[in-house]
Amino acid sequence: LYIYKYHHSQPKMLGISPSTVSRALKDHPDISAKTKKSVNDLAKKLNYRPNAIALSLRSSKSYTIGVIIPELVHHFFSTVIAGIEDVAYKAGYNVIISQSNESYKRESINTHALLASRVDGLLASITKETEQFDHFKNILNNGIPLVFFDRICTELDTDYVVIDDFEGARLATEHLIQAGCKRIAHLSAPENLTIGKKRIAGYQAALKAYNLPIDKNLIIKCDTYDEAFVKTPQLLENQKDIDGIFAVNDSTAAGALISLKRNNYHVPQDVAIIGFSDGAISRMLDPQLSSVEQHGYEMGEIAAQLLLDRLEHRNSDESKKTKILKPNLIIRESSLKNKK
Repeated sequence: LYIYKYHHSQPKMLGISPSTVSRALKDHPDISAKTKKSVNDLAKKLNYRPNAIALSLRSSKSYTIGVIIPELVHHFFSTVIAGIEDVAYKAGYNVIISQSNESYKRESINTHALLASRVDGLLASITKETEQFDHFKNILNNGIPLVFFDRICTELDTDYVVIDDFEGARLATEHLIQAGCKRIAHLSAPENLTIGKKRIAGYQAALKAYNLPIDKNLIIKCDTYDEAFVKTPQLLENQKDIDGIFAVNDSTAAGALISLKRNNYHVPQDVAIIGFSDGAISRMLDPQLSSVEQHGYEMGEIAAQLLLDRLEHRNSDESKKTKILKPNLIIRESSLKNKK
């Protein structure tokens, strides 16, 4: 029994075994609602708190999962975290969240800190700067399962979960074409990121399908609000016939939209805009922003479950799993160029 040692006789009072008490406290589905209530009422009466150190010593596990994300303030990553936490906590695991702040050095420091904290497994989305992966190799070499999500490392043999970035970009660009756009710019992520490569490829595939030329002058590295705010009017000054913009994420699309309006362009009449992720900002803009839904919560749930599967079968030789989520378009006013 894990209720205070001073109350070791309490299971007998309830007429149940210590293992039943443990499962009841973890809300195990095999335990009846009546038993769960009795155990939790007693735990509350005794002011019980799980002893994480004792559990770790008993099982050689810390029951802790580490998570490394590029930005906590990014709506997409916050929804991923929500999905991760819901799955982890139901399974009896705590979650430690680290922010790399788009810094390779900080990401490396975070992995070493989580390793020193004896996490049982790690979930990670890499930074824009990350091109070397020794810190993640170190995690694997220490026998700790690693699952990537969204921004992944294809050089390492790990499980990962992503949105279909190619298809999402293709759908977004096709939508702009069908709305009447002929010259579509792409504000892109760095090409060292898989999402950057795949979204450019999807954008180009849509142009080819509609026999529109691919102009490299219309593809610029620009993936933050501030960059888009500065670079969008400069881009239109050099390429005056641009009538559509596909941005790699919603914050970049927001920077472009607000900058265009302040420079006396009309959205979507002059320039139609679509983003990627469908975060909260997309509904706060005027006009509201069309976007590709990225299913962050579901991605977090799946990533956490992949990790838990590895933790429960640590010696399994099962091949690594790739989960690709299907994107879908959320159409709002910012891209309805041909609306009557």
